[in-house]
Amino acid sequence: QVQVEESGGGLVQAGGSLRLSCAASGRSFSSYGMGWPRQAPGKEREFVAAITGSGRTTLYADSVKGRFTISRDNAKNMVDLQMRSLKPEDTAVYYCAAGPKYGSYSPREYSYWGQGTQVTVSS
Repeated sequence: QVQVEESGGGLVQAGGSLRLSCAASGRSFSSYGMGWPRQAPGKEREFVAAITGSGRTTLYADSVKGRFTISRDNAKNMVDLQMRSLKPEDTAVYYCAAGPKYGSYSPREYSYWGQGTQVTVSS
């Protein structure tokens, strides 16, 4: 089992950058793929980015490819999401989630979730 907690959300203007961090506790952190799903008001939760347990493979939604970068430090039990060139449509609650080691595009495959952190991008 693993517990995760996000930090780093906030308000930013369009075109700006934010870095989200996720601290994980528990055993065998590298056994989990980590993801950053998000949920905008009135919309379903959607996949944004994920990284495999080893950190060697990353996955991105088409909407964020080239703008967001996910990374992890297994020695520190940390996962980051660097967001650049932010758009108003990126406004959402961003969650850190732990799931299958191979990583997944589906939020439903993630078993452990943080409380979420709000990201608001103003136009």
